[in-house]
Amino acid sequence: MLLTIATMHRPATDLGFLLHKNPARAQTFDLAFGKAHVFYPEASEERCEAALLLDVDPVGLVRGSGGNRRGVLTEYISDRPYVASSFLSVAIARVFGSALGGRSKERPELAATPLPLVATVAALPCRGGEAAVRRLFEPLGYGVRVEPSAGETGGGEQAVPSRYRNVSLEARLPLRDLLAHLYVLIPVLDNDKHYWVGEAEVEKLIARGGDWLAAHPERNFITRRYLKRQPRLATEALRRLADEEGGDAVDAEAAPGRDREQALEAPARLNDQRMDAVVAALRAAGAADVLDLGCGEGRLIKALLPHAQFARIVGVDASVRTLEIAARRLKLARSPDAERGRVTLLHGALTYRDRRLEGFGAAALVEVIEHLEPGRLRALEHALFRFAKPKTVVVTTPNREYNVLFPGLPADRPRHPDHRFEWTRAEFAAWAGGVAEAWNYTVAYQAVGEADATHGPPTQMAVFSRCA
Repeated sequence: MLLTIATMHRPATDLGFLLHKNPARAQTFDLAFGKAHVFYPEASEERCEAALLLDVDPVGLVRGSGGNRRGVLTEYISDRPYVASSFLSVAIARVFGSALGGRSKERPELAATPLPLVATVAALPCRGGEAAVRRLFEPLGYGVRVEPSAGETGGGEQAVPSRYRNVSLEARLPLRDLLAHLYVLIPVLDNDKHYWVGEAEVEKLIARGGDWLAAHPERNFITRRYLKRQPRLATEALRRLADEEGGDAVDAEAAPGRDREQALEAPARLNDQRMDAVVAALRAAGAADVLDLGCGEGRLIKALLPHAQFARIVGVDASVRTLEIAARRLKLARSPDAERGRVTLLHGALTYRDRRLEGFGAAALVEVIEHLEPGRLRALEHALFRFAKPKTVVVTTPNREYNVLFPGLPADRPRHPDHRFEWTRAEFAAWAGGVAEAWNYTVAYQAVGEADATHGPPTQMAVFSRCA
């Protein structure tokens, strides 16, 4: 089994710090089912590639060892030792455990930073063929290339394609996310596991998929296959994923709209790109204390926490239930005191003056203003720009012009039924310019997501800076 991960991030050899494996030497790790070898076919400042080669012992797997006399396999002749499977997922967790957990002593900031990455998995069993690979990885933002890993059997019109594929995945994302996606989805494509699946597998799925699986359009399919079609476990996992995502925080009428909005934006990983852009803007502003206004289930707070620069983060939302879900999702009750002390969740309205929100270095409203009635925007402006007066304010909102590019979205419908409006670029610029002029701020605009030449970006962002 072979997995390679490459980057052209400069310096590319930072990949070694993230993987906690020195590019200058090969390393071997003993596993219960064989040996894992890590080496670097290429390690330069321009490009670095790490390889994880898994050498499975088929005889040992059949015979077993110690008390496991039955072994993991029941046959000598099997594809298990030679194709990407749950063995590879276990090796990723054991050998690249720190990287999978997003930890790096030498490069802590880089561990959470999106990097240009290319991963290649050799001989991946793909039940469902190329279409299945694309269904699983493209919604996560990957460019996918799929090639047969072995020759066709037969010839001419009778040729039978191999079910094994060499799969190449390319995206810009944190290394920890790439490893989590592979850890979960390799066994899903193989549709098999070499070990007993019980309650512990639900915990693993939540730990590795909680940040992205709940919004995946194939969530049910992935969950059932990962848990080897055990209905009780799958039901429990899906319930917990919905809880992690805050799915029970919206009423039955709003939920279909939220699901539609997530499905529309998922292929472009637009939510991730929004969070990256907002975090980058707040870091560039030098903010140490940040207000997340309309914080919802805490996605922005979670993106801010890995950055030590943000010593104080306050989330504000009008829904007590949503704040409870945010606290669970952020695991505040189980966090170390130092980290828990950085985060405060407040119940409050955004359209009234609140002295608790005054004196902050920065505030963010991520996809919030479009949920207000247009007549209430003036009240928000007064509460935020007149009274709270943060030094920096970051606002994101959908670009209505881009909606025509979303398949299946009628031209006259917003992305979410709770959106009271969606602005064109000119309308957003007119509002933001008026706010800046009225309250002594300057404003700069930034596109979020890949921009279309005619319709612009899917999300538009304004960064307000208070004048001295």
